[in-house]
Amino acid sequence: MREPYRRIAIVGVLLALYVAGGAYAALLVDGPDKVALFWPSAGVGLAGVLRYGLRTAWFVPAGTLLVHFFFDPVPTAFLAWSASANLFGVLAAAAVLRRLPGEDMLTVRFGLAALGGAVLMACVSAAIGTTGMLQTGIIGLDALPTAAARWLLGDLLGATSIAPALMLLLPGRTGRRWRPPADDYAPESEQLMWNVALMASYLLMAWGGSLGGNYAMGLVALPLAVMVWSAVRFPPLQTAVASALTMLLVAGLAGFGTAGYPEASAPLDGIYLLVFLIEVAALPLMLAFAMHQQRVSAHVLKQRANIDPLTGLHNRNAFEEKVRPEIAAGSVLPMALAYIDLDHLKLINDTASHVAGDELIRGVAGVIEAHRHPEDLLARTGGDEFALLLRNCTPMVAEDRVRALLRAIEGYRCGWDGQMLGTTASAGLVTFLPGQADYAQLLSQADAACFTAKEQGGNRVCLASLDGGELLDRTSAMRWVVRIREALEQQAMELYCQSIVPLHAGGEQGRHFEVLLRLRDPRTGERLQPAQFMPAAERFRLATRIDREVITRTLRWLESHPDAAATVDTCCINLSGEAVIDEGFIGFVAERLRRSQFPASKLCFELTETSAVRDLARAQRFINQLRDLGCRFALDDFGTGFCSFSYLRSLDVDYFKIDGSFVREMHDSPMAEAVVRSINEIAHVLDKRSIAEHTETEADRQALIALGVDFAQGYAIDRPQPMDLYFYPDGSAAG
Repeated sequence: MREPYRRIAIVGVLLALYVAGGAYAALLVDGPDKVALFWPSAGVGLAGVLRYGLRTAWFVPAGTLLVHFFFDPVPTAFLAWSASANLFGVLAAAAVLRRLPGEDMLTVRFGLAALGGAVLMACVSAAIGTTGMLQTGIIGLDALPTAAARWLLGDLLGATSIAPALMLLLPGRTGRRWRPPADDYAPESEQLMWNVALMASYLLMAWGGSLGGNYAMGLVALPLAVMVWSAVRFPPLQTAVASALTMLLVAGLAGFGTAGYPEASAPLDGIYLLVFLIEVAALPLMLAFAMHQQRVSAHVLKQRANIDPLTGLHNRNAFEEKVRPEIAAGSVLPMALAYIDLDHLKLINDTASHVAGDELIRGVAGVIEAHRHPEDLLARTGGDEFALLLRNCTPMVAEDRVRALLRAIEGYRCGWDGQMLGTTASAGLVTFLPGQADYAQLLSQADAACFTAKEQGGNRVCLASLDGGELLDRTSAMRWVVRIREALEQQAMELYCQSIVPLHAGGEQGRHFEVLLRLRDPRTGERLQPAQFMPAAERFRLATRIDREVITRTLRWLESHPDAAATVDTCCINLSGEAVIDEGFIGFVAERLRRSQFPASKLCFELTETSAVRDLARAQRFINQLRDLGCRFALDDFGTGFCSFSYLRSLDVDYFKIDGSFVREMHDSPMAEAVVRSINEIAHVLDKRSIAEHTETEADRQALIALGVDFAQGYAIDRPQPMDLYFYPDGSAAG
């Protein structure tokens, strides 16, 4: 029952306002054409019908009849014409403007459309109304043009000055209404100054008019300036209300001829005055709409820059902007920074689709948002990662709260295409006091701890400290990743060669060597050994990229130096364990060899024992596929793996490379010597050949010969040299 009563009350208010506007206009009826100088009711009718629909339009003819009955008597025959003129004018404008569904009415586009609708309303109303005046004898044919012009302009002024204020003041909603934050507008102190200035402009306008003069109407520029001020600095509603009050006041002064203003009784005087007042009413409103639209656009752009579109949370930039000042503040309250990463989201993306993955991320964001404390700050930092700042939180409490979050995430299920999707999350947590560390350091530590939590199996919290050793190692490894990527992009990888020579007569006649990698740090120029950067590369999945780079550059060099390539019997290239599980690696090698003039049979790829034994079936499949291309294989670092020879029959390799730690200890450790002897004998039993690494001295070389080892590699033979110098010691390399 509330809604019908509410609608009746609204229509009652509209009817009262319409009658009041008509009563005011009746006081301004003057001149031979008997047309009101200003018809505020036109604005009331247009605003009411636009706001509440065509069903409420009956108040327009009803109000027109009440105005004529109480305030502006007219011939009975003209009543129907007058009511029809006002009704059909409003309906025509509403029919045009209501075709803009969802349009924000506080835009220049809508303002121009509304102005066009008001012109249409005024034209229709003037055409019907003045025709009725002519038919009923109120005016003669000679007065018709002037009467039509004044009717049209009077309605247009009413719609221009009154309708915007009522549209913003009346309850209800038409279209979208964007409201920029309050701090986008002027403060209350300026608001007070503006109120004083508006009242002062009215008083000055009235006082100036009382002094006389032909140009007293020019003083309307005083309130116009104040309305322009309002349009620039305040919400549009304030400008709309000021415009309505100003037009009512100025029309009254001119219509009544008070305060020294001459009465606009002459036909052309009234037309000129109305055109002037329409411009004064419309210009500040258009400026107000333009400023509002600019504020809304700026607010939307700021939202897009700071809000993650998928989850509605703060994004990484906004989070950092808010967190940095708090971290640097001198508060004594403890804080914690949590870095949360979903586990195995790639499985969801690959099996259910990325759209399903996005839906799961959105749902998890809602779970975290629902479980976080109100004072905590949450953001989605990218992909499936979230950051959470916990304020006033001790380490123990912070860890408990983050564990609770992970339990909530684990229990969440997202329905998708008939299946229930779920996931777990890992979290890194670092606690601190404001001012103790900067944002970058804290985020790095939390990220490192999160990675450690994932390495430990996921669905857990790893607590970091600002001086945590293992996590600092992880951060150091991440810095290595940056240096490796820079080196790859800037071609800073350098290839060295070291000989592998036969220890007995009748061995290979050509060059047998291993390609060794060095990294030239792009920043410092330091030459780095593989032991310094390869662990980080393998940890962060860059090892295969390095493998491809080494193969590409080795073959490119040999292809560009055919005379050197002709001397090669075996070129050994190390492969990482990651290459074995890279589905595209074999295709890359096959394609590169297809385009190369260097024979595949002269390439020997070296796999470490540990990487091969980790997945024996996959390793054998990998070896077989490359052997089908003509390549050979060596099992590197042999003897340091699983201490079991049972898998050797499964690995079809050509060489066993005895780990250098056993070779170095042969003279001091009987067990090391026994290992070297055993590996060599097993290699021969399996019809393989053995290579002893790290042969550092002539004594090592003689001992290996005595044990029957086939090849040796190490400083006793030669030291690693850049590939150019290895093949061209005299520096005559070309290409």
